[in-house]
Amino acid sequence: MAYLENHWGLFYLSTEWIIRLAMVIAVPFRRSPEAARSWLLLLFFLPIPGIILYLLVGRPRFPRWRQQRFAGMPRSGQADAVIAAATRVFPPRLEHERAPIEKLVRNLGQLPAVGGNALDLLDDYQGVIDRLCRDIDAAHDHVHLLSYIFADDAVGMRVIECLGRATQRGVRCRVMIDALGSRPWASSVLRALLAQGVEAREVLPVRPFRWRPARADLRNHRKLCIVDGAIGYIGSQNIVAADFRPGIRNEELMARVEGPIVAQLQSVFLADWYLETEQQFADPALFPPPISAGDVSLQLLPSGPDYPVSGSERLTVALLYAAREQVVVTTPYFIPDEGLIEAIQSAVLRGVDVRLVLSLVQDQRLVGLAQRSFYAEMLRSGVRIFLYEDRLLHAKHVSVDGDLATIGSSNVDIRSFTLNAEANLILYAPDQVCRLNTLQERYFSGSRELLAKDWASRPFHRKIAENLARLISPLL
Repeated sequence: MAYLENHWGLFYLSTEWIIRLAMVIAVPFRRSPEAARSWLLLLFFLPIPGIILYLLVGRPRFPRWRQQRFAGMPRSGQADAVIAAATRVFPPRLEHERAPIEKLVRNLGQLPAVGGNALDLLDDYQGVIDRLCRDIDAAHDHVHLLSYIFADDAVGMRVIECLGRATQRGVRCRVMIDALGSRPWASSVLRALLAQGVEAREVLPVRPFRWRPARADLRNHRKLCIVDGAIGYIGSQNIVAADFRPGIRNEELMARVEGPIVAQLQSVFLADWYLETEQQFADPALFPPPISAGDVSLQLLPSGPDYPVSGSERLTVALLYAAREQVVVTTPYFIPDEGLIEAIQSAVLRGVDVRLVLSLVQDQRLVGLAQRSFYAEMLRSGVRIFLYEDRLLHAKHVSVDGDLATIGSSNVDIRSFTLNAEANLILYAPDQVCRLNTLQERYFSGSRELLAKDWASRPFHRKIAENLARLISPLL
């Protein structure tokens, strides 16, 4: 018995060291230094649990079947023709200065900037739902809706009822909800949608013992709605009550758009629908000829694990390097990597006024601890940090120099940069960015500015907890 126990102990010890040594080679391959460090720490201290977790979620890529489906996804000639027919227009004074950003976004997401759009920024939570329901009630051909969270509360049921009335008029309604984001309500929401005649699908359902499972950490975080191919919504707001988390009330920002940009939103929705169902559509009503609805130039950037490059991260870094006067970053979750930290510090060193608007109210304790571990470094660099009080500021946008901005679903964290499918709208529109700046001023007035001397005086045990959380931040 002792002989067997000794051999078993030797085998176990050898296995642990084989895992450690092998993963020193494997983990850093095509991975950021921060993520590699976190994985290696986990694998060094817990080799066997660590290797199991790594095999499950260690690579930010969709399963092979999903990669193959994305690579083989047929292009819609109708969508390409409509998008190509839209005029690429910049405001004259931005043509030279912002053309490199437009080219970067076009190469990342394969979609060009287009002019002739109308844009409304909607920051009233209930007002967004009211406006969305009015548009659905006026629909005559189709409604497409994609939401990370879709609840069966009063807000969700109101939208479902609107969709039901639309289907009764002969409008084709298609809805996608993320399987994990909507998990507490998914079954009842899908039943209610199907009962109303809506075509409804779960996105990336996590079913480990079924054919073609999806990973729990790779999610579709987009929030999109397209009505009749003529009206679109994009931003941060889900289909759920603002106070769906007890004691927390969300504050959001959505963009309602009309014009050629809607065809880009439509193409992203239909691509996501194809990836879940393999269904294609050739209905001309999905992509009506582009009609000028205003004078705003816009561009859509879809990003996520399907794409070879982290689009939302590259865009954020590029915006910081392009800034000359001021950058305001608004996000509920701020966990930057080394490249983003360097871009922020370089902007400050060039004399750029860099401001972070973050939420004092947090809904994820571990993420909040990791986020706070970066505050001291940002303050030392000269960044001004504003902590928004009273509500969870869930809006996600960046403004640069009063003439360029992004609005969408992407947070400034590693999860949005590498693990989530996201969608961001780029605004080449000084008038609209001015409206966004006015909203940001309201954020400043509703925030408490964090000062370096105050932050340095926080209890020592909090510093320890924050630094421990930072060690695993690339895994959050």
